[in-house]
Amino acid sequence: MNARSAVIFSMGIFLVTLTLSFFPWAEKGVRAAELSEAQIKPYLKEGIDKGFNLDEKGAVGEMMKAVELDRENPLGYAFLALSSLFFYEMSFGEKEREKKQESMLHSIREALAKGEKRVERNPRDGDAFFAMAVAKLVRARWEIIRKNYFAAARGAQNTWTDLEKAKELEPENFDIYFAMGLLHYHIDRLPGFTRFLSALFVTSGDREKGIQELELAATKGYLLKDLAKAELLSDYANLEKQPERALPLAQDLNRRFPRNYNILFGLANVNSELGRFEEAFSGAGEIENGIKSGAPHYRPELWPRHFQLIGKIYLDQGEYARAYDYLNRALQDSAPYNARVRAWALVRLGMIHDARQERAKAEEYYQKALEVAGGEGAAQVTAKQYLKTPYSPPNRK
Repeated sequence: MNARSAVIFSMGIFLVTLTLSFFPWAEKGVRAAELSEAQIKPYLKEGIDKGFNLDEKGAVGEMMKAVELDRENPLGYAFLALSSLFFYEMSFGEKEREKKQESMLHSIREALAKGEKRVERNPRDGDAFFAMAVAKLVRARWEIIRKNYFAAARGAQNTWTDLEKAKELEPENFDIYFAMGLLHYHIDRLPGFTRFLSALFVTSGDREKGIQELELAATKGYLLKDLAKAELLSDYANLEKQPERALPLAQDLNRRFPRNYNILFGLANVNSELGRFEEAFSGAGEIENGIKSGAPHYRPELWPRHFQLIGKIYLDQGEYARAYDYLNRALQDSAPYNARVRAWALVRLGMIHDARQERAKAEEYYQKALEVAGGEGAAQVTAKQYLKTPYSPPNRK
């Protein structure tokens, strides 16, 4: 901030203070807004909990209660957008995805419009900046899904600006650290030039700081506490290669959200990484029974993911022939929503060839994993790592 801006800013604060001192109704308006947010947040928390248990109808219902409580508050719309994104990414059919996409984009627009109005009235409304940051983060993620990386980068830049403002105004809102940690951590993992541009226009990547911020949100956050735990579970298990740190997170989330098969998949993977094969097969068996019985939220579309899990457990056990069979069964599905499953199956087939000292064949599979459209994520990061350094089986004796 230059000297002229500082003077203007100081004058602005003086005028706001003066206005509040002469107009008691303005102060009452601020207090009313605070009261409204205190009533809204429990509905949002309940909605998030139901969302984690894959109760889409219940999650949306709770968040709509928050919206109806105060239709001018951007928080409800921001978390409706976040919920729509969550279920959008979990959808199997195009019609399902289109419906959730429409809902998500509408909620983003509403959150941003309401948020802008709030900060015009009260430039020190930290919750409004936080709500806009959540909505912009959702939009940036959606742009990444659509491969509009320039738009995603611009969205991340705007998100960071709002996060810094929210942190300045509401330092006790530890949910802010979830989004900050997400950006610090993943920007640090970007390729060189992309990381440079992100540091220039958004913020510098910092893997260690990102983990610390995510841990802070996971321990002290309110609305985004469990989302931070889920992110840490994924990061520790897939990117940091620290399954021992992922295990308590997976166990806690699975205990509290037993209907979420995503968490159960994660727990089984972590158990397998740690050589806890009985527990890993138990989790895989629970998933198999859920698919076969048509239990709530379990769908036949999960079979390829289940095959890939079984193949991973056999791979970790060193039973390569069995692993090879299951991983190839996972590859038989060509649906777009299982792209990451196919990417992981190809990576693990490459790992089998590395374990057998068949380097050329291993490299072929890692390269195939990188070519899977829609397979971006931890699997392709792992494929790049093993193209540089061959996979070596752990010594479990």
